Amino acid sequence: MRKIIVISMITLDGVMQAPGGPDEDKSGGFEYGGWVAPYGDEAYGKILERQFWTNPTDYLLGRKTFEIFASYWPEHADLWQGINDGTKYVMSKTMKKSEWKNSVFIKNLADIKELKNSKGSDIQVHGSGELIQLLLKNDLVDELWLKIHPLTLGKGKKLFDDGTIPTAFTLIESSVTPSGVIMANYKRAGEVKTGTVEA
Repeated sequence: MRKIIVISMITLDGVMQAPGGPDEDKSGGFEYGGWVAPYGDEAYGKILERQFWTNPTDYLLGRKTFEIFASYWPEHADLWQGINDGTKYVMSKTMKKSEWKNSVFIKNLADIKELKNSKGSDIQVHGSGELIQLLLKNDLVDELWLKIHPLTLGKGKKLFDDGTIPTAFTLIESSVTPSGVIMANYKRAGEVKTGTVEA
C-alpha cells in the first residue's frame, strides 16, 4: 500500500489558495496570490528540497493544479528535480491526455483507492483543494506536511473545509524558519480521543 501525503502551504486561518503568484488562482475574487513569497529563506528552501527531491515520488493532482503545473514545470525541472519523471495521476472527468510525460488520468474515488492499494512510491498531493477534501472525507490521507505561514487572509480556499472528518494526527517532525514559518509533518493516528481536563 502506498502513502498519500498532502503537502500544503497555508496561512494561520487555513487559506491555501494561490500561494505561488498573483495570477495563480484569482477565483472568487482572490487578491492575495503570491502570499508565500515574502517568507522564502534558505531554511525554507532546504526543507522543500528535501521533501520534494530526496525520494522518488508520484503525484496525485486535481485538474486545475495539473494545468498550472503543466504550463510551468516541464521547462523548469532544474528547480524541482523529479517532477517530470514521477507519474502525475490527474483526477479529472474532462481531461484525458496531456503532452506532459508520465501523466495518467483517473476519474473517481475508486481509482484513487486502487492507486493507493497498488505497489510503488509514496504519492504527494500539491494544491488541489477539492481533491484534498475528497481524500479527507474518505480517510485516505496518511500524512500532512504543512507549511504554516504567519499571516491571515480571511477569504480564500481553505485546506480544511467541507470534506474534513474527525481524525487524530501525531506530529512526527517540526521546525520553524527564520521568517516564522512553522514546518510541521503529521502522521495519521487513529480516531479522535476525548476526556475531561482536571483542575
